[in-house]
Amino acid sequence: MQQNVKFASQSGVQLSGVLHTPDARNITGYAILAHCFTCTKSHSSGQNIAKSLAGEGIATLRFDFTGLGASKGQFSDTSFTTNVADLESAGRFLEENYGTPELMVGHSLGGTAVLAAASKMPSIKAVVSIGSPSRPDHILHMLKDKLPELKKMDAVKVKLGGFTHKFRQSFVDDVENYTLDIGNIGKAIMIMHAPFDDTVSITEASKIFEAAKHPKSFVSLDKSDHLLSNPEDAQYIGRHIGNWAKRYICSLETEASKELPKGVTVTGKTSEAFYNIASAGNHKFIIDEPLSYGGTDLGPTPYGLLGAALGSCTSMTLNGYARRKELNLTEVSVEVTHERIHAQDCDSCTKDEGKVDQFTRRITLQGNLSDDEKKRLYEIADLCPVHKTLENEIKIVTVSD
Repeated sequence: MQQNVKFASQSGVQLSGVLHTPDARNITGYAILAHCFTCTKSHSSGQNIAKSLAGEGIATLRFDFTGLGASKGQFSDTSFTTNVADLESAGRFLEENYGTPELMVGHSLGGTAVLAAASKMPSIKAVVSIGSPSRPDHILHMLKDKLPELKKMDAVKVKLGGFTHKFRQSFVDDVENYTLDIGNIGKAIMIMHAPFDDTVSITEASKIFEAAKHPKSFVSLDKSDHLLSNPEDAQYIGRHIGNWAKRYICSLETEASKELPKGVTVTGKTSEAFYNIASAGNHKFIIDEPLSYGGTDLGPTPYGLLGAALGSCTSMTLNGYARRKELNLTEVSVEVTHERIHAQDCDSCTKDEGKVDQFTRRITLQGNLSDDEKKRLYEIADLCPVHKTLENEIKIVTVSD
């Protein structure tokens, strides 16, 4: 799921962001994602990385730095230092409103910025740079033709990535004088870089790796380009980071020990049609309706789940019985369908008018079984607890909150 958010920078400028949270699992940590130089939070690579991280259970905030995208302020008044400050502001925003951030990920110069910000943010446990330069002043190669003008004029317009931005000499002075001490960051570091990156050479990744102290890791992004224009590359990065971060993010270790609510809780928003999220103990899953019914088809239907409950209970019951009796049963497959039939067509129903719900259960048994053993297993299927519940008298009690 995605949620638009706004928060203030250290200078009071309103910054715009998007928080990605897991659809169908518990949040196991919070991360901040910094986009590439002069890019915005809407860049496809950032979106794909954030979605993949959320898929790994890590809620991720991507946002526009001051003066870019939907954030307020003037880009010409920003610098590498203000980018670092914006990351600190994003961290405070998450901590005050959602959860303490423990992971930071940055792409290109955004990666250099998260390396700089990490040492200033005690809650951060792990940092990832993607195609990043080892020093902020590396970015000046993109402005080299304008550097003489900047020394003479108040501001110079430069076209980068299809957009025109205004730069001042103060930006040049800031990146040239900024001290980045990678060796004393004190966080776990992962460096990800494409061997054939023609914007930021892989030698920059080597410099970061050599300067960093353990724990540190390097991942070669084979065949990727600098902007991660292939969505599969960004998705791979997000999944890989999610798995790596589990070693360092504390909340991942403590989540399982939390006291869990009893029963099942299902929540749906009026604005999201039939899309619902169900929580059952430590598990979350999506319930929805097909597109033809006005849903988004992101999960099974309520009746689909009811059929799954009957089918899974049947399989568990039969496999459990086979283990106890040491039968040569290797696999149970249960297909369940649901339909509404006329009561007069049901010979065993007490109701003789209107319609009744009928579940048809098709059981397939695999293994070296005799006919008598199969017959007994089919009889045992009717002892499945969910089967018995569905055939018993059921009473539903509704209470207000």
